[in-house]
Amino acid sequence: MADEKQTATETKTNKQTQTGEVVSIKMEKTICVQVTRRVTHPFYKRIITKRKKFYAHDETKDAKLGDFVRIVEARPMSKLKRWKLDAIVRRAVQVNELKA
Repeated sequence: MADEKQTATETKTNKQTQTGEVVSIKMEKTICVQVTRRVTHPFYKRIITKRKKFYAHDETKDAKLGDFVRIVEARPMSKLKRWKLDAIVRRAVQVNELKA
């Protein structure tokens, strides 16, 4: 019985999460995350790759191009933006360009 009770710090959320790669950081406090998943084709039974882009809110502008991030669904913030940045899973390797 004690295990079934939730404390105030442990709140159960039913929000979806996605993990993907940041493909655009050109907008103000918004990142574009491409989520890639592999599924079996219903007729041909072959593995195919499906991609979908999500716009996510990044308040601190922490994510960089190429980072793998986890996003969680949130309230609608604009016409297309319904996700927010939860955590940066893996940083991308940043290459310094030489000015010629």
